Amino acid sequence: MKKQDAFRQKPAKSTRLAVELGGVTFKNPVLTASGTFAYGVEFAHLMDLSSIGGIVVKGISMKPIEGNPPPRIYETASGMLNAIGWQNIGAKEFVAKKLPALRKHRTNIVVNVVGFSLEEYLEVIRFLNDFEGIAALELNISCPNVRQGGFHFNKDPRDTYRITAAAKKASPGIPLWVKLSPNVTDIRVFACACEDAGADAVSAINTLVGMAVDVGSRRPRLRFVTGGLSGPAIKPVALRMVWEASRAVKIPVIGVGGIASSEDALEFLLAGARAVQVGTANFYHPDASQKIARGLGEYCRKHDIRDINELVGSLQV
Repeated sequence: MKKQDAFRQKPAKSTRLAVELGGVTFKNPVLTASGTFAYGVEFAHLMDLSSIGGIVVKGISMKPIEGNPPPRIYETASGMLNAIGWQNIGAKEFVAKKLPALRKHRTNIVVNVVGFSLEEYLEVIRFLNDFEGIAALELNISCPNVRQGGFHFNKDPRDTYRITAAAKKASPGIPLWVKLSPNVTDIRVFACACEDAGADAVSAINTLVGMAVDVGSRRPRLRFVTGGLSGPAIKPVALRMVWEASRAVKIPVIGVGGIASSEDALEFLLAGARAVQVGTANFYHPDASQKIARGLGEYCRKHDIRDINELVGSLQV
């Protein structure tokens, strides 16, 4: 052995960023949030889709939905109101045109499922069971921008249990997540209902119900009148609810709400989230999720953290 070999620099320690969500491995804990990243492929020229753990596509119904009439988006202080109303191309066109393109990227694909009745939810789920390349389904029972449908399954935990149990039975081969509403008294009760019904994970939270008024015309800023408030303004609420939910259930909790930086993501992981979803930030920084994933890796290396899962739920209170 040559003398200089004894002083050769040791290789840098590797950091494990992978997380497990409902039996599926995600390369890192950063995903995009449904409704903010289209079908994913539209962002392929703006960032490396393979750099993040997963893409949650916008809500998919069995038949195409046009959505609500405009105006349906309005910027607020530190946030955004939207009343899009589940506009999407429908399940058949999604699997024919979007899914094949998505599968070319080395990232997990999660399909957000919507419906105006229990049977419509189940119809979409049964249809998607026949197609490969879907890592998980996210049951959207918390969108406040429709006059009927999923929003009515999150007002009573017994209804949440019922739709979750039915959806899980209809999806024997694909893990099921449930996206929870913040517009409830105690999110822990709803998280527990999902866990008891067999859900593999819960996403917390969806948007808060809000509104804005044009004092000049004396009319609402949104044609739908109310809309879902998202962005940095809701982060403290989302963080609190993730902390509560993660202490109430054993299944993974995925944090959503106002995440725009790696520091934001770290707060959610410390509070108990196993992974995070980036939403509104995609509108003004299309590569936000990629930068957040990179930032998490840099943080772990800087602090000599060998496995990012060490951070999950490590908040000291």
